[in-house]
Amino acid sequence: MKGFPKFICWAATLALSVSCSTTRVLQDGEFRLAGNDLNVNDKSFSTNQIEPYIKQKPNSYFILGWNPFLNVYNWTNGKGKGWDRFVQKIGVAPVVYDPELVESSVENITRHLEFLGYFHSTVDTKIEVKKRRVYVDYDITLGKQYPIREINISVPEGDFAEDFYRDTASLGIRPGIPLSESLLDAEADRITSYMRNRGFYTFNKNHFFFEADTLAFPGSAVLDMRVNNYTRNETASDARPLRRFTIGDVSISHPADLKFREKVLVDLNTIRPGNLYSERLVNTTYNRLSALRVFSSVNVEMIQRDTNTVDCEINLSQSRLQGVKLNVEASSNSSGLFGVSPQLSYYHKNIFKGGEWLNLSFMGNFQFKFNDSIRSNEFGVSAGLSFPRFLLLPYSLFPGAVPRTDINCSYNYQSRPEYTRNIISMSYGYTGNIKGRFFYQFYPLQFNVVRLFNLDQSFFNTLSRDPFMRNAYQDHFDLGSGATFYYTTNSDVVPRTPFFYVRFQADIAGNVLSAFKPLMKRDSGGAGIIWNTPFSQYVRGELSVGRTWRFGRNDGQAIAARFLAGAGYAYGNSTALPFEKHFYAGGANSLRGWQARAVGPGLAPMDTTFIIANQTGDMKLEANVEYRFKMFWKADGAVFVDAGNVWTLRDTGGENSLDSKLMMRNFAKSIAANWGVGLRLDLNFLLLRLDMGMKLHDPARREGERWLRPGEWLRRDGFAIHFGVGYPF
Repeated sequence: MKGFPKFICWAATLALSVSCSTTRVLQDGEFRLAGNDLNVNDKSFSTNQIEPYIKQKPNSYFILGWNPFLNVYNWTNGKGKGWDRFVQKIGVAPVVYDPELVESSVENITRHLEFLGYFHSTVDTKIEVKKRRVYVDYDITLGKQYPIREINISVPEGDFAEDFYRDTASLGIRPGIPLSESLLDAEADRITSYMRNRGFYTFNKNHFFFEADTLAFPGSAVLDMRVNNYTRNETASDARPLRRFTIGDVSISHPADLKFREKVLVDLNTIRPGNLYSERLVNTTYNRLSALRVFSSVNVEMIQRDTNTVDCEINLSQSRLQGVKLNVEASSNSSGLFGVSPQLSYYHKNIFKGGEWLNLSFMGNFQFKFNDSIRSNEFGVSAGLSFPRFLLLPYSLFPGAVPRTDINCSYNYQSRPEYTRNIISMSYGYTGNIKGRFFYQFYPLQFNVVRLFNLDQSFFNTLSRDPFMRNAYQDHFDLGSGATFYYTTNSDVVPRTPFFYVRFQADIAGNVLSAFKPLMKRDSGGAGIIWNTPFSQYVRGELSVGRTWRFGRNDGQAIAARFLAGAGYAYGNSTALPFEKHFYAGGANSLRGWQARAVGPGLAPMDTTFIIANQTGDMKLEANVEYRFKMFWKADGAVFVDAGNVWTLRDTGGENSLDSKLMMRNFAKSIAANWGVGLRLDLNFLLLRLDMGMKLHDPARREGERWLRPGEWLRRDGFAIHFGVGYPF
């Protein structure tokens, strides 16, 4: 391995030297579009508003204006045979400059600026040519804006006018606001939705007519907003009254071979005969039925029967009700330790014929070294039932989405060289989402029983000397509540657009049981016990915030960032968090220069009590940044940096107590950091990931040796390799 870094550098230098050209494949008279530059005379104006209207964009770049796959494409020898087809397949063709597209871009930008309210804007272009590369500058001078001076509103009299004028306080068009087509368009959409929710089924945004006078008062605009009883595509002779509609007949149909309780469909449907038509209720019904996941398509069709009645036909198509999922994560580090975590799940989305979900999951976690008897094995099985309602409460109490009721139970068996542990868990709670962006889980009842046995004698002796570990590694009984709140701007499995998310998870346990502590038996330490087992009392929370930006040609590049903070505190009947509630770092979705549970706590060296790494703490801080880019076919690349650690919050009394504790004077020294590269295979419905992380700063090392030199990155204990499914964050 010693000469491997030199080989990498030599290979990279050779590749650059033979592929420096990005224009060799161009024909005579052709130029490569190398860059676009947007300059606006008003610095407060965001160019992001007009950048999409440039019709020709250059190749995307990865690092410092370099795209290696653009170079690869230029390796062609011009013979058009196998080699040419190969490099053209994995490479990226240069964008050939087209002056006509520049002219089209100028027209696009000018029209969009007028749509935004900048009238008579000018767009000048400057073309610069350097060695068959073209750089286009778009110099934009924003046109004049016309603030609205006054608004004249005219709408048909009767019921429509009564409802319309009730909403005038919410009008987004106000005096002083610059006039723009985008503003008028948005307000027409808002009012249309408002009126359609109040029974006006035939009303749409095409009933709006706007006229602006910019001459009566120079420099400002007088706006006439009219709602006619005919649309822009019609004439006054086509006028008809804007009436409220009521619901007539309602029918629900689904495939005859699908066995589904009709009462569930009726209860979830909010479109009822005799009620006033409301677009909101139509959307609610659609979302409720779609959320069952039993139907591949939900079609809610409204059919006008007469001048004030509309019928509803709901047609449902069956989706696949059962299936099996397989997920595998694997990792290896430079010491030869391998880890494999398979998970096999079975699901049924209609187990009791009413949209109830059954989930069965079998998981394992195996860590081992080849030709070594030392290994760690973990097996788990879990079962969950989810009902499409809030049990014991009627659907009518929920005007929108209905929370689901979840009942879960699991058994986990862990066999390590130091001990064997059994964990039995049960929970009861509610899950749901609001508008597909805000997701929540609330479990008023969470129950865990943990039993340890077969403790290794040396490990037992260590527990006797270290109060923190002794209290963490003991039988315990856990009864409490928990909740998770998650907000995202894109809930797709593999998001294709820029998005933001925030997740908060909290647990609290033991407070209810503590009220009965005076009636309980006590152990030797004075802790209350149930079934000869101390109950745990603690609070724990974790916050994760992430954002992904996309840019470049066809959004082919992205920067993803995440910050994570968590802490837990034991009190009352406990002096330490249960081990399964501790925080750990390292692994495929954390600090990727280490394997899972191999970082920290703090500056503490690796705990030799554990043959396989098991470093944990009461608190965790972590930050990750990853640059993602398209490569070829379905392969994407990544370069990333991870930093963070876990710490203890109390003086544990152990040998490395001060090193593991969070203290400001050594906080910077205790931050672990790595960098790395990754390869992703994007199959649209699934993303496979291979990451190699290399340590930059290792707090577990001695003072003066914590920063790793490049020559140490690929040596023993200098890197880790991880295989996973999906993005790490």
